Amino acid sequence: MNIQKLPWAGIRVELESTAIAIDPLYHFPEKLGEPHESFFHLEAYGPAAAVLITHQHPDHFDPRAIIAAYGSDVPVFVTEEIVDIAVSSGLTRVTGLAIGVPCTIGPFTFLAAHAVDGSGDPQVSWIVRGGGKQIIHAGDTLWHGYWWKFVKAFGKFDVACLPVNGAVTQFPGVTPPSDQPICLTPEQAVTAAEILGAKTLIPIHYKAAHHPPIYTETSDIPNRLAKSGQDRIQIRFLQTKEVFSI
Repeated sequence: MNIQKLPWAGIRVELESTAIAIDPLYHFPEKLGEPHESFFHLEAYGPAAAVLITHQHPDHFDPRAIIAAYGSDVPVFVTEEIVDIAVSSGLTRVTGLAIGVPCTIGPFTFLAAHAVDGSGDPQVSWIVRGGGKQIIHAGDTLWHGYWWKFVKAFGKFDVACLPVNGAVTQFPGVTPPSDQPICLTPEQAVTAAEILGAKTLIPIHYKAAHHPPIYTETSDIPNRLAKSGQDRIQIRFLQTKEVFSI
């Protein structure tokens, strides 16, 4: 199984010449300011037989880019609550999956698992299995108590792709603003990966967005990850388009 890093929070997973993309993004939301990393048309990473979306926020769900790269009829899997949103975007093969219901595409079996969204919208993690390996992609989830239940239900993970930027937001119209992070901090991501029994943590959801005071990424992410993960877990920083094989 090969995991290819896409910008921001996306990954592309390939096995036996079949690939699925999770949260692929090209059109970076204007409200987050100018991106601090390069974005490429999704075709640059190769084809995808299916797309998995963690939630409907525009930094994770980019239907224009999905349609342009893979076609409007590419199978797209979302949480049940946002099927209407996905269909209204022009995608024609949208499936809403309930938590824990497995689905198969080629050599992959995947299922939606719990996540907790920073603004209270529906969100899932995706557990993907294939070739005797198992990974999890957790969107931009907050800390939650499901980590232990994941291991009990599904076993340990080879790779955990977890958000690490611990962002604090002050979006217009949201009052009063909170000083609490809307997704995992570096230290929380390391602890979550350790609980999951992951052999490797691949950090996602960092670098592209830092636009204070609207969106403020936490500081010193690489060093904090390295310090927290020392003697606990392997941390693999991937550059966009870079591939990690398990």
